[in-house]
Amino acid sequence: MDIDTKLEELALKLFQIDAIKFGEFLTKSGIKTPVYFDLRVIVSYPDVMELTSSLLFNFAMKDRDYNLICGVPYTALPIATLLSVQAKKPMLMRRKEAKSYGTKKMIEGHYKAGQICIIIEDVVTSGSSVLETTNDLRKEGLKVNDAIIILDREQGGKKNLSENDIQIKSLFTMSTLLEILSRNGKISKDVAINVKQYIRDNKAPPTENKKFEHRMFLPFEKRAELSSNMLAKRLFNIMATKKTNLCVSVDITSSTSILNLLEKIGAHICMVKTHVDIIEDFTWDFVMRLKELAERYNFMILEDRKFADIGNTVSLQHQKGLFRIAEWADCVTSHSLPGEGVLKGLAAVPAGPTSRGVFLLAEMSSEGNLITQEYKDVTVSMAARYPHLVMGFVCQNKDTFKDPGFIQLTPGVRLESSRDDMGQVYNTPEKVIVENGADVIVVGRGIVTSKSPETEALIYKDALWRCYEKRVSGKLL
Repeated sequence: MDIDTKLEELALKLFQIDAIKFGEFLTKSGIKTPVYFDLRVIVSYPDVMELTSSLLFNFAMKDRDYNLICGVPYTALPIATLLSVQAKKPMLMRRKEAKSYGTKKMIEGHYKAGQICIIIEDVVTSGSSVLETTNDLRKEGLKVNDAIIILDREQGGKKNLSENDIQIKSLFTMSTLLEILSRNGKISKDVAINVKQYIRDNKAPPTENKKFEHRMFLPFEKRAELSSNMLAKRLFNIMATKKTNLCVSVDITSSTSILNLLEKIGAHICMVKTHVDIIEDFTWDFVMRLKELAERYNFMILEDRKFADIGNTVSLQHQKGLFRIAEWADCVTSHSLPGEGVLKGLAAVPAGPTSRGVFLLAEMSSEGNLITQEYKDVTVSMAARYPHLVMGFVCQNKDTFKDPGFIQLTPGVRLESSRDDMGQVYNTPEKVIVENGADVIVVGRGIVTSKSPETEALIYKDALWRCYEKRVSGKLL
């Protein structure tokens, strides 16, 4: 029996057991409807349950790559259970409300951050139930991009979910279901026409986003598990351990002044950003002392070299010459303008005792910069092909990338909004972290030129961390 014949058989059985009703009903989304799909009754019909789960598995799941299954509570749970057994894949259960005792978990079952989970649902109208379940799973660090459903009512849910990076595959659309029932004499042609007209005229409202979209609401500890780059994992864990996402930019020409500054503020930062080519008294002793401070205070070193040449030249610039950057900097910045050759050149440098890390410039904070949306998109897609090398992006916008394993490094931050005489635009911590999604925040003159850098660094550290905690709590407004 082919799949179309089995789908027709299932449609007729669902009509026979009164799982499809015609009349006047109110959906969860608050929409009045002349047709209602009530899957809850099928738990009393083992043959219908078996046929439904078999069709879902063979039609939409058999050849997919996934680790876990989760049914939307509560109607889809019996079907999800059968699919879990048939697919031999672990099942998770999402609670509608967290327990007030014990672990207080929203998601029950065993899983690891980074695993792929498929959503199972009976009916999609607006997509809100699927989205609620997806959000809770994504908050746990799971990757959710597919929902397998029995019926798409064709009232806007597919579009709403697509805008939240969830693609649905359904056994039936309302149109195909009505066609089967009409062809088999279960409903009149007039009923079918009236229902189709109703569906066209009554679309569900857009689903408000996106409380736990991609990385915004994941804590650093979970994102460390999702990163392919060892230095990104380390930086996430440094931030979580020290409770700081502050990077200080030491745009200072004296090596002694840099070291003295880091002695004062090292305990408050997760990373220092250097411009080694502006240091007027550079020596290898400075490098050794810089590395010693980084180890003592547990922060990383980012050389803001902004590589932008062909691969061979970049490889030489990274490891040779006066500065021999590859021997002491944990990570560097690079433009993507030369294409993948720049990453190949950086990847060709032997890693030595540590891994290599690169932040690609996807955006800039200077007024009037020439970076376009197309340039940003190509930069992000380039990084996806080098996940073990690229730590993240220098950018200003939370929508620049979605992979939670990457880090958003954002410069141009002060406690109050401002701009300088050279076109540098400064935003507040609240703006860059809560609204724009920054993970590591670069502060330069706001600390470096302060009369008390240690005090100012502590003020920035606390302000930035409060904004991060506010963001991951989900209580944005």
